[in-house]
Amino acid sequence: MRMPAHDLSLNAPPAPGAVPATERYAAVRAATERLARPLSPEDCGAQSMPDASPVKWHLAHTTWFFETFILERFEPQFAPFDADFRVLFNSYYQGVGRQHPRPQRGLLTRPGLATVRQWRGQVDARMRRLLELRGDDPELATLLTLGLQHEQQHQELIATDVKHLLSCHPACPAYQDAPGPAHDAAAAPLRWRHFDAGLAHIGHEGPGFCFDNELPRHPVWLQPYDLATRPVTNAEYRAFIDAGGYRDPVWWLAEGWDWRRAQQLEQPLYWRADGAGGWQEFTLAGAQPLADARPVVHLSYFEADAYARWADARLPTEAEWEHAAQECGAAAGQGHFADSGVLHPLPAASQQTSAGSDGPALQQLFGDVWEWTSSSYAPYPGFRPAAGAVGEYNGKFMVNQYVLRGGSCATPAGHARASYRNFFPTAARWQFSGLRLARDAR
Repeated sequence: MRMPAHDLSLNAPPAPGAVPATERYAAVRAATERLARPLSPEDCGAQSMPDASPVKWHLAHTTWFFETFILERFEPQFAPFDADFRVLFNSYYQGVGRQHPRPQRGLLTRPGLATVRQWRGQVDARMRRLLELRGDDPELATLLTLGLQHEQQHQELIATDVKHLLSCHPACPAYQDAPGPAHDAAAAPLRWRHFDAGLAHIGHEGPGFCFDNELPRHPVWLQPYDLATRPVTNAEYRAFIDAGGYRDPVWWLAEGWDWRRAQQLEQPLYWRADGAGGWQEFTLAGAQPLADARPVVHLSYFEADAYARWADARLPTEAEWEHAAQECGAAAGQGHFADSGVLHPLPAASQQTSAGSDGPALQQLFGDVWEWTSSSYAPYPGFRPAAGAVGEYNGKFMVNQYVLRGGSCATPAGHARASYRNFFPTAARWQFSGLRLARDAR
């Protein structure tokens, strides 16, 4: 995202006639700056845990990408803004040299935020000149698209990392005002949509960008299954808590139970007792009363799996999820994404539940919450990582992680698609991750 996500791999450059390269570049870079605008320099320099990064580091690393992978390759008489930045803001790319340790990014008090922003401005000016001169170069166009996708992943990370940082403050400060209605309507009733057994094909196809972990497209045999029409809500998850779900090992994987006990967990990451028998939830708008109708969010794989077992269901496989999205004609651009400015999941609309000839509609497949699947993050048959440093990220992380699908309320609009594979380790909770139930057909 990503996150420790699928950073750098590529498929095809944008089709001719698309938005000019200079405009696409400027729009993505400006969106990153808007996310950082409400924050103080102190906010931007702090690191709340090893899995998160300071906002200053995100601003720098995304700039490092364009300087290292594009300007150094294509710019005549290239010279870095600061040679030390090549190490300080490298994340995982062994092919381009050493990296500063991730857990110590918050110790990088120098360069200051003003210097990082000066660097961003200088690189932006150099990129504009390069794109005006060579924007039609296919290799440059492909790397540019990759860099913009990479920056959008870090935009989501800025939202999740800032949320975790502010949640650690005893005053529960808000990043933004709470937008949207003060009271949610009731959630749409949870229903089930049936899918017959058959041969499905998953993976990216057709024109447009994808990461290499979405390839190659390949056949998968699916047994008949049912998929819930919407994600699990806060009210439904609270019933699991009230029923003693966090205290009964029967619902938990052995490793998950050990993790829960070691962490002494009794509820999702940002839930807090309100002192009157109810719950509050920390959001980017500060502490808010828990909204029953909204999708539950910030669950680990362990928590999602335990809830599914308690609900007499299971998590879908990633093949089932993608097949359902294809069969229902779900459009990735119609979900609730970061561009709304809400940066929190919204409830499924009850007016969208009418049944069609093929069954009830599937809601919120895209946006709102990343949905855990039961699929280990592994290569597709025939997978080959891209050559060179830009191909490092995906293949070497295909172990001890699970796949999530669909995007979230912090994902930029236009960034997700049906074949998009996000991935995290089982204990990760700080991302906008929730769940949708599946079950074997009855």
